[in-house]
Amino acid sequence: MSRFAISRLAIAALLLAFSTVGLAVEAQPDTTQQIQMLDINSADATAIAAALDGIGLTKAQEIVAYREMFGSSHSVEELAEVKGIGAATVEKNRQRIIVVNK
Repeated sequence: MSRFAISRLAIAALLLAFSTVGLAVEAQPDTTQQIQMLDINSADATAIAAALDGIGLTKAQEIVAYREMFGSSHSVEELAEVKGIGAATVEKNRQRIIVVNK
């Protein structure tokens, strides 16, 4: 291989390496995202599903049904009393949940 061909390969490799790094930087999530707070005692199922990680619409509907059956929650921990929601899900979402007692 000639020196010219080796130089072209080296330049091509560098360009490829830098373009990959650039893509990796662009793919990182925005860390300035604001956390949406949710009043677990007044939110509807759609809002609950949108605001909480690991809670889909079906589970959110169960949270609303539980609230309608047993009344408002007095603490975030009470969310774990809904069937299928464990302490890990509560902890993962603790900073998003507020409890407003009316």
